[in-house]
Amino acid sequence: MNAMAIGIRTEDLRKVYHSAAPAGGHGPAPRPRKGQPKSRVEVTALDGLTLEVRAGEIFGLLGPNGAGKSTTVGILTTRIRATAGRAWIGDISVSADSVAIKRMIGVVPQRPNLDFALTAREILTFHGAYFGLRSDERQRRADELLEQFKLTDRAGQKVMGFSGGMMQRLSIARAMMHDPDVLFLDEPSAGLDPQTRLLLSDMIRAYNGRGKTILLTTHNMEEADGLRDRVAIVDHGRVIARGSPQDLKRSVPGGFVIQARSARQSAGLRERGLPRGSRSPVPASPAPLDRGSAGRLRHRVAPSRDEAVQEPRGFVIP
Repeated sequence: MNAMAIGIRTEDLRKVYHSAAPAGGHGPAPRPRKGQPKSRVEVTALDGLTLEVRAGEIFGLLGPNGAGKSTTVGILTTRIRATAGRAWIGDISVSADSVAIKRMIGVVPQRPNLDFALTAREILTFHGAYFGLRSDERQRRADELLEQFKLTDRAGQKVMGFSGGMMQRLSIARAMMHDPDVLFLDEPSAGLDPQTRLLLSDMIRAYNGRGKTILLTTHNMEEADGLRDRVAIVDHGRVIARGSPQDLKRSVPGGFVIQARSARQSAGLRERGLPRGSRSPVPASPAPLDRGSAGRLRHRVAPSRDEAVQEPRGFVIP
C-alpha cells in the first residue's frame, strides 16, 4: 500500500437546509406583514455524522435516498458548507483550505455533468489543463484513460450522443485525470447495465490497488458487498452501523424456511416435482401461491396427530 495514502475524517457533521414553508396546495403563501419574519421549515440532512475512512481503503456509504450520503460527499468535496462539525482530507481541514483539498480529490457526481459541446478527449485534456498538467502529460493520460475505459474509438466524438454508461465511464476517467489521492463516487452505478457495472468495479479496484482512497455511496447492498473494504450504513443523517460487509451480514439473523402441507397437490407443484409436506428455502423471487391448495399463512401451527413438528422458523402453510 502507498505510504502516502490519505484518509478522510468527519466529526459531528451537521447540515440543515432552510426553505420556504409550503403553501398547502391552495395557491401561493400569503406574504408576511412588514417586519414579520418569514415562515421557514428546516430539513436536517446530517445530524452529527462522524466517520473515519482509512488511508488506501474503499469505503462505502450505504443508505436509502435522502439518508444524507450525497450531502456528506458535498461537504467533503467543498461544494456544500456544513452547518456545524468538522471534516478533514488527510491533515487538511475541508473548511480551512478548500483550494488544497480540490487538488487532492477527484469527484464523480451522482448525475453526469459533462460539457456536450466537447469531445471525450477534449473533456479529459481540459480537465488536465485546469489542474496544471503539461501538454504532453495531458495527452498521455487522456490516451491511457480512454483505452482503460473502452472509449478510444469515441475519443473524437462529442458526448451528446453517448449512452448513459459511456457518460459515466467518461466522468470517472475525468475524475482520475489528475491522479488524485482520494476519489469520491456518488452512486456511480445507478442506472447502468451489468456489463458496465463490472467494468467500473474493475477500474475502481485497480485505482485502489495503487494506494488510492475511495469513498463510494450507494443504496445497493449487492454493490456494497462486492466492492468495499468497510461500509457505514446511514439513515436520517446518522451512522447507524459500520463494519465490513461480512460483519454486517453476520449481525443480521439468517433466512427462514417455509413448510408446506397440502391436502391435495396442485398441478403446479406436480410439475415442479415437489412432494407433499416438502420443505424448501424461500426463493429470491417466490412464485405466487396457489391459494386453492395452500390455504392461509399462520404464525403458529400445532402438530398433527401423525407427525411431530419442531419449533418452526418462519411461516407454515397448513
